[in-house]
Amino acid sequence: MTTFSLKEIEGDLFSASDAFSMCHCVAADMRMGKGIAVKFRNKFGQLAQLQKQNVQPGGVAILQHQQRYIYNLVTKQSSWGKPTYQLLHSSLSAMRQHMLAHRVTKLALPRIGCGLDGLAWPKVKDMLVDIFEADAVELVVYNYVPVAQK
Repeated sequence: MTTFSLKEIEGDLFSASDAFSMCHCVAADMRMGKGIAVKFRNKFGQLAQLQKQNVQPGGVAILQHQQRYIYNLVTKQSSWGKPTYQLLHSSLSAMRQHMLAHRVTKLALPRIGCGLDGLAWPKVKDMLVDIFEADAVELVVYNYVPVAQK
């Protein structure tokens, strides 16, 4: 019996429990200078380790952080470029292979590819379901809600 689930919640991705591995989109140049990538860079670092992996668009660069994995989905060549659905699909599939091989069953993620990268969330969400629905994984999508300024 497979128990796939995908749920969306409002909140800060970085508040996810350590039981969850995480993913986000990056460029092959590993600049991580904008958007949520900056938070990943600041929290998990290891940029040299990521650059050494020399992952091309459509692949995934992986860091292990304590008990979980941090998946850097390489969805474009350069940080100023834009990803394609095809490259995102390829990166997600590469991540899925690693997750299955390492028994990763919990993944926290932002609306990947949909912030600065401009992909449409309904299409990306359908893609996530297509790729993972046969697996016993729990995907939790964090919809970032900025804290209101007082």
